[in-house]
Amino acid sequence: MRRTMVAGNWKMYGTRASVAELLSGLGQLALPDSVDVAVIPPSLFINQAIAELHGTSIAVGAQNCAVEANQGALTGEIASSQLVDAGCTLVLVGHSERRQVIGETDEVLCRKFAAAQASGLVPVLCIGETLEQREAGKTLEVVGAQLSSVIAAVGIEAFTSAVVAYEPVWAIGTGLTASPQQAQEVHAAIRSQLAKESAEVARGVRLLYGGSVKAANAVELFGMPDIDGGLIGGASLNADEFGAICRAAGN
Repeated sequence: MRRTMVAGNWKMYGTRASVAELLSGLGQLALPDSVDVAVIPPSLFINQAIAELHGTSIAVGAQNCAVEANQGALTGEIASSQLVDAGCTLVLVGHSERRQVIGETDEVLCRKFAAAQASGLVPVLCIGETLEQREAGKTLEVVGAQLSSVIAAVGIEAFTSAVVAYEPVWAIGTGLTASPQQAQEVHAAIRSQLAKESAEVARGVRLLYGGSVKAANAVELFGMPDIDGGLIGGASLNADEFGAICRAAGN
C-alpha cells in the first residue's frame, strides 16, 4: 500500500525571520500519521529547518543537488552526500523552473537523479508540460519522454526508491489547476509507462501532483486513484494552509 506524501517546496522564498516563524507554525501542526510530510527550503535554510523540526515527523529535503555525489571542486554546487550529512532525506530533480529557466537538460537531470540515489537521498523527479504543449495535445508525449530518459539512464528498479511529481508548467504559481480528471489521466499514464517496465515497481512508486494545490481543492485531487499526494508550492509557505492540505491527504 502506497503511503500518501505531501512535500512543501519553498522555492526561493524566505529570510531567517520568516523561516523561523514558518517553522514554529509547522512544529505546532497536528499531522495525520498516515501521511509522510516534508518541507524543501532554499539551501541556506536547510540547517535551520532540520534543527527546528527535530523531534517532529516532518522530513527536510533540498531543491537541487550537484551532478556529482561526492565533494569536489564544483564551485556553487552542493553534493548529494553533503545534503545527507546535513540531514536531508530527499531532493527535487527536474523541477520545471530548473528545466525552463536554468536550462537543465535531461542528461544533466539523469546525472543528478543518479547522484542523489548514490548518496541515499530519495529523488523527487518532476515532470510536466507547458501550456503550448498541452494545447497541442502533446501532454502525454512530453511527460512520457521526460520519464523515459531517466528510466533509460538509471533503470526501472531505481524507481523503487524514488518519487515522481507531475507538475503541469501552466499550473505552477498561476492559480490555474489541472482538474482532478486531467491530473488523474496523466498520473495513470505515468504509472502505465512504469508498468511496461515493471508492474511491481509501478504499483509501489508514489506519484504526486503539483500545481496550485490548496486546501480547497486538495481532497478532490488526492481522491484520484493514481494521485498519492502533492508537491505544494506557494501554499506551503503558510503553516495553517499547509497543515490543512496534509490533513486532506490523510482523508
